Amino acid sequence: MTWLSVLAGAALILFILRDVFHTIWHPTRHGGLSRLVMRGVWRLSAHHGERWRPVGLAGPVGMMTVVAVWSLVVATGWGLIYWPHMPEDFSYATGLRPSEHASPVDALYVSLVTLATLGLGDIAPTSGWLRILAPLEALVGFALLSATVAWVLGIYPALARRRALALRLSHLRRGRVPGGSLDCAGGAALLDGLASALATVTVDFLQYAESYYFYDGDEKISLAGQLGHAVGLAGRAERARRPDVRLSGSVLRTALDDLAGVLDERFLRTGGTPEEVFTAYARDHGRRPAQP
Repeated sequence: MTWLSVLAGAALILFILRDVFHTIWHPTRHGGLSRLVMRGVWRLSAHHGERWRPVGLAGPVGMMTVVAVWSLVVATGWGLIYWPHMPEDFSYATGLRPSEHASPVDALYVSLVTLATLGLGDIAPTSGWLRILAPLEALVGFALLSATVAWVLGIYPALARRRALALRLSHLRRGRVPGGSLDCAGGAALLDGLASALATVTVDFLQYAESYYFYDGDEKISLAGQLGHAVGLAGRAERARRPDVRLSGSVLRTALDDLAGVLDERFLRTGGTPEEVFTAYARDHGRRPAQP
């Protein structure tokens, strides 16, 4: 029973550490548990219509839920390791009866106090290997806190870049740029800038997959609702007379194809054309697809 509990606890700890690694420190692969939690929160909130306000909380609430699940499962794992050794291998503060404080709840309490690096000392391990294990748990708790802060600080700049690109496309759409105005050096520069911004957003979706589940309330800053206009600009540029504009249009089309590939592979699973993927993306975010 002792070794079974210890092995189960170690398995839980390793499972969560692997998920943290693949979510935060290995940017080309999203962690399995965190992906399921984020997708679950999104599915519960994102399909109730554009005006349903809680949909805007899906991303932040999803991240908070992921961190809470990580912390609770890690604490439970260490608690399973501590529990079979209580009360024999632990010292208790004056006034505490060891026989009354050796339950799974007490083991979880010790684990949570250690993980949070509180160091209360009312129940502390005395066995040699447990005295080494407890500081290791504190180090994991500190690393988890640091990783969470870095995760949050990375998400919001990615969201700002995505929304800035959407606003730029909205400017071009509302400005009603004439078809012939792209057929010049300025048009080629404009298209190159859009392709560069799309490449950045594509990398953001790879590195911060959780950013997909953040809802953009204003239509003007919603990339899901503005990508159709970028498709239209690429099509117009590819029919231009100037070779530099046609080249820039081809690069923009390739950037759109890459973004569609990432969206479809990681989130939508439509298996369709880039236009179909962008339509599914818009609908998943409660937007009408912009006409090319």
